[in-house]
Amino acid sequence: MKSSVFVAFASIAFAAAAPSGAAHANGSQAQGAGWTGKASFYSHGARTASGARFQPRGLTAAHRSLPFGTRLQVTNLANNRTVTVTVNDRGPFIRGRILDLSAGAADVLGFRHKGVATIRMVRLDRGQQQASLQSIDKLER
Repeated sequence: MKSSVFVAFASIAFAAAAPSGAAHANGSQAQGAGWTGKASFYSHGARTASGARFQPRGLTAAHRSLPFGTRLQVTNLANNRTVTVTVNDRGPFIRGRILDLSAGAADVLGFRHKGVATIRMVRLDRGQQQASLQSIDKLER
């Protein structure tokens, strides 16, 4: 009985001392609907895991588990540049990274020359995706 009370108390104390976001094994930290962690870029490959042809200049991403077609808003925390990408591949396969971006997305975020950046990624819901597409349509007109 005493040991279970101690374990419960220790768990509560540990949770209170933890940072506001939950830490994950891959080095990311969940914060609300988003994650913060390291991202890298890649610019090679013929096909993605989704079967689509890889386009290095496209605005795409590789994630270990998010469904293909998921749209993410990614922000480089060093310069606050933001890009919206679509998950169409699997990865990254390097420990401590939460996202691999196409070279085109890395260029928009301004970290291609560094190779790795600390980013915040937020999964866009359908309403946000539609608003984002409408914004792009207005810019293209």
